[in-house]
Amino acid sequence: MRICRSIEEIRDAVVAARRGGARVGFVPTMGFLHEGHLSLVDLARASGCGFVAVSIFVNPTQFGPNEDFARYPRDEARDIGLLEARGVDVLFLPPVEVVYPAGHTTRVTVAGVSEPLEGERRPGHFEGVATVVLKLFNVVQPDVAAFGHKDAQQCAVIARMVRDLDVPVELVFAETTRERDGLAMSSRNAYLAAEERAQAPRFREALDAGVAAIRRGASTAEAEAAMVASLASHPAFEIDYLRIVDPGTFRTTEERDRELLAVGAVRLGRTRLIDNLRIKPLATEASVQPREAVQSRSNEERS
Repeated sequence: MRICRSIEEIRDAVVAARRGGARVGFVPTMGFLHEGHLSLVDLARASGCGFVAVSIFVNPTQFGPNEDFARYPRDEARDIGLLEARGVDVLFLPPVEVVYPAGHTTRVTVAGVSEPLEGERRPGHFEGVATVVLKLFNVVQPDVAAFGHKDAQQCAVIARMVRDLDVPVELVFAETTRERDGLAMSSRNAYLAAEERAQAPRFREALDAGVAAIRRGASTAEAEAAMVASLASHPAFEIDYLRIVDPGTFRTTEERDRELLAVGAVRLGRTRLIDNLRIKPLATEASVQPREAVQSRSNEERS
């Protein structure tokens, strides 16, 4: 695996791959990798990319002044080993001054979908995400870029940016990779103390309660109340939000003829966790043939 720290190096590597006839896949990350990140490498390969690039860059512009930029977990040597073992072709590992040279002032704002939920609670966060992702796309110029659906609102922001700015990249999204007890994998899970880690799966259980309520025909308010009630007996959790939203807008809705998301953000000790679960339209679920339904359940069990 080649390691590039400058724009010139990564562009040279990509140009050489294209000369060899390869489609280029790209996985942008902030490092401290886990199986969720590595599954994106596999997804890029499965999308027909013979050459896969990964970036590791802890992006300062997406962190607020009181957030965890300084303590965000980092382990460059470990990450390199994991990527080499996964067969990654090139790692882009730029310093901050390469991504944001002196005098850099341009920012990318994606209106609408970036504004609710995470946008309200982390002002400037999605502006930082959109700016760095567009810069990385311009540097690497991939054919395919892979992202994880755990960060569902981020995925929606990036998809809107790509569409609105005519960025020539195909986006592919992987389902959330989870621990055996249901907790969504996240680099920030490393912050959890042992007792907190034992309680963390209750967050997923709260989202499950919202999904179950919608499937029973509950209103959005009733489903959101069910999620809150699920965590009410666990005072270690501080609820930021637990919502049922339209995945196109990330605003609450009573519509039932489209896919919905049960989304949430909670704090457990010093750690902020986010997660989401898809809710298929009930009419769609009812129309699934028995054989397909069995296969779907089998896939969920394996995950």
